[in-house]
Amino acid sequence: MKAPKFSYTRATSVEHALELLDKHGDEGRILAGGQSLMPTLNMRLSQPEMLIDINGLNDLKGISLDGDTVCIGALTRHVEVMNSDIVTEHLPLIAEAMPHVAHVAIRNRGTIGGSVALADPAAEMPACILALGATLVVQGSAGKREIPAEEFFHGLYETARAENELLVQIRIPSQKADKVSVFLELARRHGDFAIAGIAAYGSVSGDTVNDMRLVYFASEDKPTIGTNAIAALNGKTWSDETKEAVNTALEGDLEPMTNLHGSAAMKLHLQKVLTGRAMDAAVARAGGAA
Repeated sequence: MKAPKFSYTRATSVEHALELLDKHGDEGRILAGGQSLMPTLNMRLSQPEMLIDINGLNDLKGISLDGDTVCIGALTRHVEVMNSDIVTEHLPLIAEAMPHVAHVAIRNRGTIGGSVALADPAAEMPACILALGATLVVQGSAGKREIPAEEFFHGLYETARAENELLVQIRIPSQKADKVSVFLELARRHGDFAIAGIAAYGSVSGDTVNDMRLVYFASEDKPTIGTNAIAALNGKTWSDETKEAVNTALEGDLEPMTNLHGSAAMKLHLQKVLTGRAMDAAVARAGGAA
């Protein structure tokens, strides 16, 4: 396959990139890692007039700790997140999820900001930052604004970021000592697109779940909080009866998409299986009986 004709500009600063976005509107595309953009260009699913390369913008790179918040620049490569001591210590959910992000070559080039901004429903990072209550910092020519992760993902490849805005940073609260996290996904082969997945984060005391957040991905058109499942879970002792109640409640939370990876019914079943496994693991990690 061969990409369509397009113009190319290497941005020299964030302000330069924003000027180009203002100028070209929806005909401009940001080139960061390019692991999703380049295939869609070659298949002519994307046909922008202008590619805006931001790879030289060092201000958008790096991982730091700001009090009890981990700050990750949008241009930080997946491999850098995966190898970060800060992430390992303060964001174990993301550390657990990172090995599931595609393959080594893609992690070497792909960026966490690109993954979040694209909002692919099968991507791991959007689900993780939603589970952790992250804040997305976007910047336009009028300045910066912060968007809670709960308000960022609107639908299939749709987010709250405007066309002339750039995702510049992800701010994620550090995992508290009394919390546990679990990440699980199912794919045909390790590194393939997920068919079903869950990111769980919360507190467990003994066998009792006190404050758990369940976020599902891959089966829906966006990362989805299991509101009904959470209501059936929190405050309960984890047992076969609780698992059955949570699985029943989950049917009101999810509307899986039927596609080449499987039927809606199969994906709902897989999400129920993952929920049980995730809670077994969460209780065990908290020192319970599971």
